[in-house]
Amino acid sequence: MLERDKAYRLAGRKHRARSLNCDAQSLRKRRELRFHAFPAGQADQAMQRLTAVPGLVVERGVRPHVLWISYSLVDHSLEEVSELLVSMGFQLDPSIYTRLMNALIRYCEETQLRNARSPERLIKKSNEVYVQAWEHHLHGDHDDTPAELREFK
Repeated sequence: MLERDKAYRLAGRKHRARSLNCDAQSLRKRRELRFHAFPAGQADQAMQRLTAVPGLVVERGVRPHVLWISYSLVDHSLEEVSELLVSMGFQLDPSIYTRLMNALIRYCEETQLRNARSPERLIKKSNEVYVQAWEHHLHGDHDDTPAELREFK
């Protein structure tokens, strides 16, 4: 079995374990944070606290209990920000819609980040990799007979 690292080396790919295989703009996210209506003023207090977090841009929403946050997946995730707010004592919106949306967003963000960190796939050069691996492999299929003697006349 040919290991992944060896296949990448034979194909001439340079792979770094922590490099991201996508542009930074695709990792920028803008998400809605909904707070419970009571106690009043949670969104304003959360905005004051979240503006101190580096890499996080916070904006007021149209409704009084909504904030919009922007971040890069490299630095933050919606799940991380939500857990931070809950640990500070804020109450997020408990509606089924919000919980389903947050679960979907969490899944999408985890998948996108995992895919961005995974190495580029060897789809177009896979046959070349195995040809080169076979040439470097020590095997007993080498025929020392000169070419002119191997031809049928």
